[in-house]
Amino acid sequence: HVQLVESGGGSVQAGGSLTLSCTVSELTFDASDMGWYRQTPGKKCELVSQIVRGATYYADSVRGRFTISLGNTKTTMYLQMNSLKPEDTAVYYCAADFTKRGGLGTFQQCPPPYEYNDWGQGTQVTVS
Repeated sequence: HVQLVESGGGSVQAGGSLTLSCTVSELTFDASDMGWYRQTPGKKCELVSQIVRGATYYADSVRGRFTISLGNTKTTMYLQMNSLKPEDTAVYYCAADFTKRGGLGTFQQCPPPYEYNDWGQGTQVTVS
């Protein structure tokens, strides 16, 4: 397993911004497919954004408001979240697939109860 460490969650008022960070120590993110998920209690794990084979994907719910990016050293991935809404409240998880299956996958639970991707520890984002 590759360790991913997240930071940057917190509480913000609607319309505000937050930036989440995810750092990898043993490898670099350009050797993986990478992205962000989120989950709220009682709802399915939602793929928010991913970069796969150089192509960027955003869920309809966040397109135009969120931006995924990679830092210059390729060891930190970011999720810039603007114009936040209360419905963006969730635990956010970064994930990476260093086997490069061609997509991070969809799951009922973040992370799933079986081995698939490497995951960060999760960070709470609360929008009020």
